[in-house]
Amino acid sequence: MPLPHPANPPSSLETTSNLKEEIRRGFAGLEDPLAGLLDMLESSSDWKGKGHSLGYYITTELQLWIKEHPAVQQSGIKLKKLQARVLRILAQCPANLLDPLISIYQLHTADRNYLLGHVSHLYHKGDYKEAAILSIKLKLQPDQDVEKMCTPLLLQDKTNLVEDYVGEYPELQSKLLQILDTWCEPGFNIRDITRQYQGLSRYKPDKFNRKMLSKLVFRLLDRFNVDPALCPNVINQRHLRTLNYLFYKRFVEKTMTQENWTDHVQSTVGENRWLQGHLIQLLISYCDLKTAARWAQRCNLPKEMLPYGVADELQKLQIQERVEEATKADNYEESKKKDYYQLPIPRANIHFLQTWEETLQCWEKVLRPGQVVGIDMEWRPSFGMVGKPRVSLLQIALNDEVFLLDLPRLLEHAETEGGKEKLPHFIQMLYSDAAITKLGYGMSGDLSSLAATWPALKDTDKQAQGVVDLLTVDKQLQKSSIDWKKGSRKVDVLSLEQSNEDRGFRQPEKGLSLLVQHVLGKPLDKTEQLSNWEKRPLREEQILYAASDAYCLLEIYEKLCKDPASFGLSSDLTASLVGKSSIKPTAKKQLNKQEVLSPSGQIARQEGRVILTSGLPYQTLQSQVAEGRCFSVNCSEKAKEQALQVLKHFNVQVSLADIFSRCQVCNCDKYLKVSRERMRQLVEGSRQAPGHSGAGCLVRSKEKPSQSCDAAMPACNAAQPSYTLHSEWPEGLDQCGASMVLAGGTVLQVAAIPPGVLDKPELTDFYCCTRCGKVFWEGSHFGRVVSQFQDVLVTAGDEHL
Repeated sequence: MPLPHPANPPSSLETTSNLKEEIRRGFAGLEDPLAGLLDMLESSSDWKGKGHSLGYYITTELQLWIKEHPAVQQSGIKLKKLQARVLRILAQCPANLLDPLISIYQLHTADRNYLLGHVSHLYHKGDYKEAAILSIKLKLQPDQDVEKMCTPLLLQDKTNLVEDYVGEYPELQSKLLQILDTWCEPGFNIRDITRQYQGLSRYKPDKFNRKMLSKLVFRLLDRFNVDPALCPNVINQRHLRTLNYLFYKRFVEKTMTQENWTDHVQSTVGENRWLQGHLIQLLISYCDLKTAARWAQRCNLPKEMLPYGVADELQKLQIQERVEEATKADNYEESKKKDYYQLPIPRANIHFLQTWEETLQCWEKVLRPGQVVGIDMEWRPSFGMVGKPRVSLLQIALNDEVFLLDLPRLLEHAETEGGKEKLPHFIQMLYSDAAITKLGYGMSGDLSSLAATWPALKDTDKQAQGVVDLLTVDKQLQKSSIDWKKGSRKVDVLSLEQSNEDRGFRQPEKGLSLLVQHVLGKPLDKTEQLSNWEKRPLREEQILYAASDAYCLLEIYEKLCKDPASFGLSSDLTASLVGKSSIKPTAKKQLNKQEVLSPSGQIARQEGRVILTSGLPYQTLQSQVAEGRCFSVNCSEKAKEQALQVLKHFNVQVSLADIFSRCQVCNCDKYLKVSRERMRQLVEGSRQAPGHSGAGCLVRSKEKPSQSCDAAMPACNAAQPSYTLHSEWPEGLDQCGASMVLAGGTVLQVAAIPPGVLDKPELTDFYCCTRCGKVFWEGSHFGRVVSQFQDVLVTAGDEHL
């Protein structure tokens, strides 16, 4: 009895059981069912498509039938002929047919050299994906060249297949990582690789670059748990990026202390001469030859590695400079006491706990019904390295004292003394007790890191009760407070002048620091945030910072509960927050029938704007706006290419007047034009006057804005009223304390203008954003942007064509 032909599928009335019976009768009626199956597959193309075709049902049914009738199995010459036929079919097979056919025709017993030859034939035909999949199925990888097999797959952006190819072979994993690392070596020309595959179909050159390769290397290192030392080039490049980031934080943002910065630089550079050489070059660029010489001495660099001038400075170092630095640090400590939130409890009430016996006093006080505790955690910054951060310090604050738990040391003691369960047990008791109110800020992220540190705590987030995440309250404040949205600081406005010149200009507060400023009047000093929290002993500054981070939560909570209305919150704040867990549930949420728009979707609808995004957010956001109002940007390209892609897609004609026509911070297109002399007065006033903001503000002017705003800076919007200085200011009283304030409440960031800029004779005007207060002026950055986009700029004459 012949097998059912795939071209003649059964009618819809036939059941699956009837089909199986018919197929099995067909097998029994054939002299050679294995050859019969191949005859059927070779004469039909039904089985080549995705899904469960009739050919698939027949093949899988034969696989089961053979187990019940092992006598039909072939061997010897007959089997070899069948294997040769089935190999030709496998190259065209969908994935669900590969395993059944390999099993039926016993391809794992076939001659290995014959199989390797067949795969090689597929490879040279350009069927790289098929060759790799068949190699994986037949476990041929140990006898193949991993670079040869994986390179075309990487060019086609088939990284998942590459990972599967080496997945079961640690030796191949190491070889692949070493190959990828050599491609990331400085000076290596990736085009030497791509040139060999110029005719490759589905080639994606934009996906094959050092950035992609670096990400792939780190993913493979993490997935296969391979020693990162195997990839020195990628690791060095990552460390170099970390080094550049540290210089940015220290010398541009000025948000890291010298101690923190030094710790991280030493940890990043280590004994690596290549990184040490880059460190010296960065020090010359950002600092001076003397500083570079100090670090050269610290790294014990040989003279032949030192740039011109550093070697000479190395001989001139004096101890007096170190004394001066220490004096500066002392002066700064005094100044920051009046600028930042200060811990209201004595230093003696901060306890650093490193043994189980020491923690007992903590738990006796913390685990009391009705207790309110502030909880925070610290870990060493990862700077993009592989793996989740491990918590180094757990801070628990009570009303009159703070406990700092040294987790690395406690973990070490638990291992040696056999008390692994004790500390996790108490932490779980704390989080699961609804009678104890736990305060945190972004607590779900903290608990995730805690679980990565101590696996026994992985379910703590699910069991948490009585948790109040002040991050949720922060978001409510931002929605309800008009002053908050405008960025106005009505509580204890701070002077931007710093007593220590090295501190530079303060960055805008954010996160918990901004919440502390809004509620308690002064922000947190976050200069220790990026400390190396694994290094022991902790510095005194780190201890005070860690204690403040946890204790301030208690003060915020107390003040908000006493008077929620003054912060724009509902009067039932206490009832709605106490005992209510803010940890996100792991179960799937039931979506309301009513559509929930993201903030981006809301803005796009209300203002008729287009959303630029990429990846998974694109899939979500495109459904929330009209067709064509959400565009996916290729994030693998550089910023310039991304911008050109967007301009081309939307057919945007860009003129010189468009460049910087909107504020880079808040996207506002309205500016206040201030002359250099008036700006000098404002800057001097902001540095000299006491902190009050009652007089000397800016009001709306009925005059139209000046039309002299050239293309060098944002053009003024003639359709909107400008701002101008109040004409009735008394001489000598034209300052507004620390900052200048517009009539709408916007604080002009005049103190952020670096010294020396006001002395440049070519600068005649400054432009202040009327929404956020950012100050702009003409400089080299504008020229660089113009040169980058010269090809797409439309001149004034072109606009009229």
